[in-house]
Amino acid sequence: MPLSFDLFWSFRSPYSYLATPRLRQLAETWDVTINVRPVYPIAVRIPGFFKTVNPQWPPYLLTDTARIAEFENMPYAWPSPDPIVMDIKTGEVPADQPYIHRLTRLGVAAAQAGHGMAFLYEVSRIIFGGTKGWNEGTHLADAVARAGFDLADLDKKIEADPTAYEKIIEENEAAQKTAGHWGVPLMVFEGEPFFGQDRIDLLVWRMKQKGLAKRA
Repeated sequence: MPLSFDLFWSFRSPYSYLATPRLRQLAETWDVTINVRPVYPIAVRIPGFFKTVNPQWPPYLLTDTARIAEFENMPYAWPSPDPIVMDIKTGEVPADQPYIHRLTRLGVAAAQAGHGMAFLYEVSRIIFGGTKGWNEGTHLADAVARAGFDLADLDKKIEADPTAYEKIIEENEAAQKTAGHWGVPLMVFEGEPFFGQDRIDLLVWRMKQKGLAKRA
């Protein structure tokens, strides 16, 4: 049987976006299954997080993610609109969030259908790839279609039982915490956590020790 690992991933994380093409390539090259497990961004998972964060971190994050994108030759811009509505100056995150719940539930639905990586790749590309108003017009529907889904069908499935999808997200977040890290992207292989887009090569190295083989 092929090896597998869990991928904890957020639709508001630029590092998750930057890791996604390499993770997709990993799954195409190696005989491994990626269990896509979407979680809510830290702004939602940890109330008040951005009120206490070191003020030097956000500027560094913007600098770091921009140069990684340049290095990887990937389109990149901070999302417009931001998947998380918040007051940047105060760090206040209101309870009413118009985007992130739908996006995360859609990611769960795609993962359940067995095409989670394709969904993450296509949708994150319009969110972080410079598409202004990614939530308007047909941008999202077109991205979802490229991943092999019909957006209206996914929305209808989720609306029939939103609580079930929230339960899965809660289970994903609990498993992420149990794995030993709070951040994304987080890859967990046989209980061992690998945090960050710069740990993919280390993950492959570890899986090779366990018999990882290339796809035929």
